[in-house]
Amino acid sequence: MSWNPALAPGCPDDIGVDAIETLIIPRARDLGGFEVKRALPAPKRQMVGPFIFFDQAGPAEFLTGQGVDVRPHPHIGLGTVTYLYRGDFHHRDSLGTDQVILPGAVNWMVAGKGVTHSERTSAEARRGPSSLYGIQTWIALPEDREDMDPIFEHHGKETLPVIEAEGVRANLILGHAYGEKAPATLYSETFYLDVTLTAGARFPLPDDHEDRGLYITEGSVTIAGQSFDAGQMMVFRPGDSITVAAGPQGARLMALGGATLNGPRYVWWNFVASSEEKIAHAKREWQAANWGKGMFDLPQDDRDEFIPIP
Repeated sequence: MSWNPALAPGCPDDIGVDAIETLIIPRARDLGGFEVKRALPAPKRQMVGPFIFFDQAGPAEFLTGQGVDVRPHPHIGLGTVTYLYRGDFHHRDSLGTDQVILPGAVNWMVAGKGVTHSERTSAEARRGPSSLYGIQTWIALPEDREDMDPIFEHHGKETLPVIEAEGVRANLILGHAYGEKAPATLYSETFYLDVTLTAGARFPLPDDHEDRGLYITEGSVTIAGQSFDAGQMMVFRPGDSITVAAGPQGARLMALGGATLNGPRYVWWNFVASSEEKIAHAKREWQAANWGKGMFDLPQDDRDEFIPIP
């Protein structure tokens, strides 16, 4: 699939560096055995479009028998997106979902009024040395969807639209961009792309979305003559035509954004909501541990342990 002709690449130097509204340097977090880099929420920026949480997980290497064990934990008011470059995750949730995700596929779980899930390195991967490298994000739900019933969707790598041009390959993970639409069910205007660039290749961001950001996972890019390296997120001024150029080693980027929500969100632990009351209620329900009778349950085949309220 080629670029939409209406989105010609242009020149990175046609814009000034002031088109970058916010530059975010992620904070490193140790999650017990592996490190994440957290770009959102940031002190100067809570969201990019509806994206309210953005973690780079890894790269991490594990010996035989080792892996990641994120025990059952709750969510409300958001959709979680898991997208891997390397490794796998065994996802289980209180809806009865039992799904291993592999690189290039999409796990999309909408928590709505409440869901519990766990993510662990699969038994298959633990049979030998393994690695993990990927991105986990949360998308805040519009107010009229915060109390919807939770859902889970898995979309294989082969179902995602691929957009290609000279030196550019972009997998559309969520939403719509360049005339293409990804298969996951969304509830607000969104785009999310995994973009690979060869050295010097130019990539134009979609110009039909209000909020737009880029996170560099590998290599570097230049914008208005200034270079930006892996591990940085740039959020751009609305309305500008933005094109970035890959550095001498090429680049891999996550491009994200969409429509700005109607207001800020409260975030506490794994809960996102438009009101503090909703979060306070979720806290009480998780602490009560009234599995299957209250607001939350545990995954059917992962009930032996859970993450307590911090």
